Amino acid sequence: IAEPWDVGEGGYQVGNFPPVWSEWNGHYRDTVRDFWRGADATLGEFASRFTGSSDLYQSDSRRPSASINFVTAHDGFTLADLVAYNDKHNEANGEDNRDGESHNRSWNCGVEGPTDDAEVLELRARQQRNLLATVLLSQGVPMLLAGDELGRTQQGNNNAYCQDNELSWIDWEAMDRDLFEFTRQLVDFRHRHPNFRRRRWFQGRPIRGRVGEGVAPDIAWLRPDGKEMTDDDWDNALARSLGVFLNGDAIRTPDPQGRQVHDDSFLVIANAWWEPLHWVLPGEPYGGAWVPVVDTAAGWVRAGT
Repeated sequence: IAEPWDVGEGGYQVGNFPPVWSEWNGHYRDTVRDFWRGADATLGEFASRFTGSSDLYQSDSRRPSASINFVTAHDGFTLADLVAYNDKHNEANGEDNRDGESHNRSWNCGVEGPTDDAEVLELRARQQRNLLATVLLSQGVPMLLAGDELGRTQQGNNNAYCQDNELSWIDWEAMDRDLFEFTRQLVDFRHRHPNFRRRRWFQGRPIRGRVGEGVAPDIAWLRPDGKEMTDDDWDNALARSLGVFLNGDAIRTPDPQGRQVHDDSFLVIANAWWEPLHWVLPGEPYGGAWVPVVDTAAGWVRAGT
């Protein structure tokens, strides 16, 4: 597994490692951060990153597992700090806050740093769940930073390699138990559903038959009115919401015994708009009835689903 790193001009080359290599997908990190902080014109790239980044890895015959998906790593903000700080706060490092990345694609949800504002705290908690759910439901290999599942903070320090003290240690007594349980349930949910762990790329069409014959495609992108996305929808720089249908009967990779893999079909709805949206759930051939199984707003994963 490679970590693409800028060692000089032209050194940062995500997607350019040879076959057999997997890569820390920095484009995934940047896009997912931008989408959930409400940046313009992110829908198209968010869709690509969520489905394994075929634009980076398919041309040289690599599979979705080539993409190591993450939003935080050993350097930079922790997940809790990503939603609590707009700016780095590295004063303790002794370099007058000059060290560390200045463009973090973060959003403090309205207040910089610690706060007692209940609405801000609720939004920060929801944003952490949004980011964790995105990583764990994306095609590819999820990577979590140790402590993110507990709500670990470095008080806005995004370059804490030099801090071997309470700033960089994991404080187990300060665990965010609700976040930990949500993360645990999400990991279990992904483990039980091969629909989110596909080993081959989506084709964007029915594997057998045609939509006109009542057969759904392996993947479909939907807008809030339940209709399929059009080119104009993808080009709308102000759009911040989309749904993706994942067909559990169109998983192309067989199991170790050579049998067809089947799973439930899922509709994943991602809403980065700052107000609630009314969604029309699609009918046949996508589904006859829908049951909610993950809710990042309420913070639960339905047990046993």
